[in-house]
Amino acid sequence: MVPDPVKQRLTSAWSTLIRQPLVLVAVFSGSSLMLLFIGWQAADQRDLSHAGSRPSLLELLDQVSNEKGRYIEEDPSSTPPGPPRARSWTSPLARQCSGIDPNVRSRLEALERNRSAWRKDLPIDPTNYGERHKRDAFGQALDVTPRLVVMHETVYSITSAINTFLTPHPRDEDQVSYHTLIGLDGKVVDLVDPINRAYGAGYSSFLGEWAITNKRFKGSVNNFALHVSLETPENGANNASRHSGYTDAQYDALALVLSGWINSFNLAPAAITTHRHVDIGGERSDPRSFDWSALQVRLASLGDLCVS
Repeated sequence: MVPDPVKQRLTSAWSTLIRQPLVLVAVFSGSSLMLLFIGWQAADQRDLSHAGSRPSLLELLDQVSNEKGRYIEEDPSSTPPGPPRARSWTSPLARQCSGIDPNVRSRLEALERNRSAWRKDLPIDPTNYGERHKRDAFGQALDVTPRLVVMHETVYSITSAINTFLTPHPRDEDQVSYHTLIGLDGKVVDLVDPINRAYGAGYSSFLGEWAITNKRFKGSVNNFALHVSLETPENGANNASRHSGYTDAQYDALALVLSGWINSFNLAPAAITTHRHVDIGGERSDPRSFDWSALQVRLASLGDLCVS
């Protein structure tokens, strides 16, 4: 039951609205717009809740920003810090000069001859990559030769990753990129020239080596690393330890990408590692469910594992 004083006020307000039709129209219009806005918001939230492997670009940028924020030095030192603890790395790739599968070799050679059908260049926004620094933030000389390959996964779709790299990021802590992306269908997108530095790993090192190129940030392998990322299958758009794995087409394309880098930069197969291994913070696990044996067969067929 509505109290009498409230009922009287409502009756008075309604009488006023009846005598001023323009006000009445405005009230109803505003109410309709408010209902539409609430409905749109609800629908948008429903879409996001079912997005699964299709997050918004803003969500991706928030994740990048939060991750990079953990690597910022609150009180930058004026002298170089000591090197990070060296974690040993035993490559799962073994030396192999025999037992080559001729069918695999023929397939990969044919694929390489037709590379224009599955590989393309896509320039990204220049804020998301840079030149390799010849000196660190403290003036010490650096070797800028690419001598490490770090493998990643996108977690979400390749389209989401590309959209992120195409978006300008003027703030250093938001910048992120890989040299190359490999889709589930085996299509390859080259984003950053290997001569340049991609921002694929934050707080990281390999065998005790890193480079501090900005005193505001902790060291990383980016100045001497090449970064390649595999598109994650749809059931891997989460924080689970595993997913269904990568496709045969991805392993074929990955082998050809790595073979090109091995021969261009005289890289040893042992220099191919994972984001999980180089991450000092212990928070990265990519690429999850990676099959090293699948890569072994392909690189061996290309003759890239017959080295001492």
